[in-house]
Amino acid sequence: MSTTADVFQLFYDQPITCHAFNKDRTQVALSPNNETVQIYAKTGSTWTLKHTLAEHDKLVTGIDWAPNTNRIVSCSQDRNAYVWNWDGSEWKPTQVLLRINRAATFVRWSPAENKFAVASGARLICICYFEVDNNWWVSKHIKKPIRSTVLSLSWHPENILLVAGSTDMKARVFSAWVKGIDAKASNPVWGEKLPFGTVCGEFGSDSHGWVHSVAFSPSGNAIAYAAHDATLNVAYGPANPVFTIPSGSLPLTSILFASETTIVGVGYDCVPYLFALRGSQWELVDKIDAAQKKAVSTNSAFNKFRQMDSRSQEKSDVELSSTHQNTITSVRPYAVAGQNVTKFSTTGLDGKLVIWDLLSSGVAGLRI
Repeated sequence: MSTTADVFQLFYDQPITCHAFNKDRTQVALSPNNETVQIYAKTGSTWTLKHTLAEHDKLVTGIDWAPNTNRIVSCSQDRNAYVWNWDGSEWKPTQVLLRINRAATFVRWSPAENKFAVASGARLICICYFEVDNNWWVSKHIKKPIRSTVLSLSWHPENILLVAGSTDMKARVFSAWVKGIDAKASNPVWGEKLPFGTVCGEFGSDSHGWVHSVAFSPSGNAIAYAAHDATLNVAYGPANPVFTIPSGSLPLTSILFASETTIVGVGYDCVPYLFALRGSQWELVDKIDAAQKKAVSTNSAFNKFRQMDSRSQEKSDVELSSTHQNTITSVRPYAVAGQNVTKFSTTGLDGKLVIWDLLSSGVAGLRI
């Protein structure tokens, strides 16, 4: 399966750890695998560096850009998070009181943008909100029953529930309800009583691989999680069986629901994959990459390596048959029609930013 892609080689010698776009997609915030957040603006068909946010002093591990409030949140291995506000001429940071003793690993704004969640290596999740009386960002901790580093988070569309994936081999749905911030809530799928920290569901993988990435479906009735055993798993609430789809390749590192019945997954295979619900079963549909090149036969490949070995040479210009030339680190929605993602963006260890058009493949909207 092929689809149209716009490819931007932002770096040649630096990986891109994470990225996030502003509301109108004219700017992108990303980290080139260091302690800074760099903001690029699109000029024609190129991206130009406009701002460098340099408050962190260790590797930036997570970035998210709230579309309506236009606030950026970043987190880092320095155990800190900052909320960045644009004052008309520059980005001003406000430190968040995380109270963690290990690296922050991932961050996401809630749908209402009145709080955000930070994952960490301290075996806990920080739910952060603005305390008006003291004029700063504070946090409450979700700890039990997390037993290891949390790698990924995703919010339920109703702003109360949160799914987290961690290296203790579990994906869990928690209540992140905060008194004074959220209205009273209940959910027919995940539970009627949702006080802060309630575990609404706990899921694993067949071979007990740690969970790289998690996502809520657009309706919030399902979660998906990608495990290190190279499977994608989909669960419809705690009372129903889990669908497990082997990818047949290397593990996925980041996933998103393109619609209620389609999922895009990316990772160590360097190509996006499309998964879809067909009838009553989830299936791996195909790779999504228009740059797939003609495969080299086994004999010709063997002869090339034998020639290089006989000459004591290394092949320096070897290219993969894919748009990305190294592990894809993150996937984010780029354009949405209703509840369906029509375009998505990826960044990777090859320094590329790629924008993919799902409509060109004829699969957007899950009508497969």
